Amino acid sequence: MDPVRNPYAPGAGQRPPELAGRGKQLDAFDIVCERIARGRPERSVMLTGLRGVGKTVLLNQLRSAAGARGWGTGKIEARPDQELRRPLSSALHMAVRAIAKTHRSTERVDDFLGILKAFALRATADKGMRERWQPGIDVPAVTGRADSGDIEIDLVELLTEAAGLAADIGVGIAVFIDEMQDLGPADISAICGACHELSQDAAPLIVVGAGLPHLPAVLSASKSYSERLFSYHRIDRLDRESADQALIAPAEREEVKFSDEALAALYRKADGYPYFVQAYGKATWDQAPGSPITAEDVEVAAPTAEEELAVGFFGSRYERATPAEREYMRAMADLAGDDGPVATAAVAAELGRKPASLSPARDGLIKKGLIYSAERGTIGFTVPHFGRYLRTVTT
Repeated sequence: MDPVRNPYAPGAGQRPPELAGRGKQLDAFDIVCERIARGRPERSVMLTGLRGVGKTVLLNQLRSAAGARGWGTGKIEARPDQELRRPLSSALHMAVRAIAKTHRSTERVDDFLGILKAFALRATADKGMRERWQPGIDVPAVTGRADSGDIEIDLVELLTEAAGLAADIGVGIAVFIDEMQDLGPADISAICGACHELSQDAAPLIVVGAGLPHLPAVLSASKSYSERLFSYHRIDRLDRESADQALIAPAEREEVKFSDEALAALYRKADGYPYFVQAYGKATWDQAPGSPITAEDVEVAAPTAEEELAVGFFGSRYERATPAEREYMRAMADLAGDDGPVATAAVAAELGRKPASLSPARDGLIKKGLIYSAERGTIGFTVPHFGRYLRTVTT
């Protein structure tokens, strides 16, 4: 069929043509926003799951939902080598610009921007660098608020000021943080502390984070009350009905149908993971001679999809690992069976090594986002079916 009309879109954070199976999370977020609009206290939101389940797509959709309500929004992607101040300053600047045009007092807005600028400038300890770098805020920095240099103190003060600005005009602010598990311990602690203060005051500002399955453990290690501080949503694979809908709805808009057998075959191949649904859907569309798409078309197209996944989704990650880290992952793959978490002690036994000697490889893989600490003493792959890939293509 015509590849130009192909509706499927596998990509990092790229919105699929049909966002299926996420109605529960979207509805829950609408309730959060409505409660905040009515001055009721609400918790910030955390989305967790493996790579390829659509966390970033959902994060972006929630941001759109907040924006549609007239809220100010900003988004950052956390990186292990970057402190929070600068990217958060940019995100809040964007959020405030969105609501400033309806605010009654330009002086009040400028006062906040001065505080935001002072907060941002504390990002660099070196005085000379601080004088050269500017955050793009065209008002003088205001001293004495959110500029102590202690991120935990400063963030509470900054977000409290931002929330007050939004409250003036009856809207909210939402800050979206992707890859949140990559924030440093001090920044995680500061976010938890700030969210705690904001929720107690029923302030109209929330943080919406997305991260790997161990994000709750990262938050809990920082603040013991974090398990009660956030509303957690585990984002997992799609059920059969939702996966079918993700394929059927875009095809119907192009007047193309799938046979029941084709849909069953696609679900077996993709296993319900949204990224895989799009990858197999795209390859099958390109290979199919016409409508309806059949199970035979799926089988013919499957090697194309699998080759693309092997190179782009799995292979690119495998290439980032050192030889020692690859050895560690292959041992995990041999033990994992269905790709579930495995005990670190079992990996050491598989390799005939002492657990302590494998710590550098394990820690390196965690920092690269290839594995995560599922529970105490266990580790798992961050990418679905990665163990299956390793068992297939490595020796």
